[in-house]
Amino acid sequence: MLLPQFIRESCTALEALYPPQEARSLVLRLCSELIGTESYTHIVEPQFEISSELLPGLLAARDRLLAGEPLQYITGVQEFCGHRFRVTPDVLIPRPETEQLVESVISRSRDGEPTVLDLCTGSGCIAWSIALALPGAKVTGVDISQAALAVARAQNPDDTQQSVLVLEFVQADVLRLPDSFAGAPFDVLTANPPYIKESEKAAMHRNVLEHEPGLALFVPDADPLLFYRAIAGWAQKFLKPGGWGIVEINEDLGDETAAVFCGSGLTNVQKQLDFFGKTRFVSFLKPL
Repeated sequence: MLLPQFIRESCTALEALYPPQEARSLVLRLCSELIGTESYTHIVEPQFEISSELLPGLLAARDRLLAGEPLQYITGVQEFCGHRFRVTPDVLIPRPETEQLVESVISRSRDGEPTVLDLCTGSGCIAWSIALALPGAKVTGVDISQAALAVARAQNPDDTQQSVLVLEFVQADVLRLPDSFAGAPFDVLTANPPYIKESEKAAMHRNVLEHEPGLALFVPDADPLLFYRAIAGWAQKFLKPGGWGIVEINEDLGDETAAVFCGSGLTNVQKQLDFFGKTRFVSFLKPL
């Protein structure tokens, strides 16, 4: 099959699930990952023939896309903060807006070697990205899911020599504040916990609902801030005096989330916008 034909037919089929531009982007990325073509190959080489060895795998992958499976789970990778991370259905797919959380940590720690606690670490993309940008940092990732931690521990973004980085991944329930924690006290706390209310499922795309782990996504409508109350407890107990934190939040609960951290005795609590103009983060300090 010629590459232009595959792209044309695949885009047409995927437009039943995605807007045309997104469908085209998914098809081009699929081709790039599985057969090594560029986004313009079909234009500059209109007679490009997909090899008989690669075509069956490409067609099977397209079928998975048409069934609503996220591209990242099909290819097994997602780019985040300029690095390629392994993703499986055991972890959330890293989102571009979360990169801003990492950038905040890097910009405030560029001249230091901070100790960092990353709660609800999932794939470890936040922990790894901080460690890669700040080689002197000591980063500890925490998650309740052993399957997610297996993914985080196995990451090797950009074929990095893991021995040069100081990362540790620990299983713990963020909702149960321990009496002590190895590595404490920390300079920085980060977290991207579950924050989508159960009632918001109706507005979500099926590829998220049917494939990404609900454990890492959803909270009960009756108590949507339970993770933030727990995180505030971790911050008070395990941050150094003068240490700070930043968490990703539900855009509709910015004031309520900020109030949780204010009410726990943390100071300089600030809401921050993402690049879509949505209230996406809350940062705070632990008093001296």
